[in-house]
Amino acid sequence: MGLELLVIIIFIVMIIGSAVKVMREYERAVVFRLGRLIAVKGPGLIILVPFIDKMVKVSLRTITMDIEPQDVITKDNVSIKVNAVLYFRVMYPEKAIVEVENYLFATHQIAQTTLRSILGQSDLDELLSERESINRRLQAIIDDHTEPWGIKVSAVEVKQIDLPIEMQRAMAKQAEAERERRSKIINADGEFQAAQKLSEAATMLEKHPVAVQLRFLQTLSDIATEKNSTTIFPVPIELLTPFIKQNQKE
Repeated sequence: MGLELLVIIIFIVMIIGSAVKVMREYERAVVFRLGRLIAVKGPGLIILVPFIDKMVKVSLRTITMDIEPQDVITKDNVSIKVNAVLYFRVMYPEKAIVEVENYLFATHQIAQTTLRSILGQSDLDELLSERESINRRLQAIIDDHTEPWGIKVSAVEVKQIDLPIEMQRAMAKQAEAERERRSKIINADGEFQAAQKLSEAATMLEKHPVAVQLRFLQTLSDIATEKNSTTIFPVPIELLTPFIKQNQKE
């Protein structure tokens, strides 16, 4: 009698264990009854009919999926390796279970093929300079493919673009040449502005000859402040002209 009671108790515990489930806040249970989808239950305590109801647990949290480096040939025939990261979540658990066999694997595969396709339609300069635009295009296309599965793609981010060594050297040379070009332009612009200011100064000195003498005296004053033992300074002929005329009169 004691053994039979123990067997009955164990059987009841097994039935209760299979019938009573607890779903967390971020979990949902897709319940099938005799193979037919009947409901999506949760969160909290749910009751299943023992041996008749079967459930599949689905998480509603955002999933971060890493897309391995893909070999891509760009539109301008440059071979590169590109990897990315995909952010998505299940919005309709029943579709994620019924409409596709393995929604994680399917989403990963569609992300890989879309990454190769979109990047293959772009030039290398576009990949490097317009990454945000490419991320939005990837997100829109992948989201369009996964929508029938009840999955919402929130973001796609291209993480790294690996260039061949030869291309890296060529880009370094191009950047160096660009910096040198800008340096020469800035230097030439400075020379032009200096020449323009000197021309304006010469025009003003031509209109006011006394200014030349004032400038000469100012220069002498500046040199006098230096601790020089000997100072050689050219004297304009115009300064000696009055003395020469006076000597000629005498």
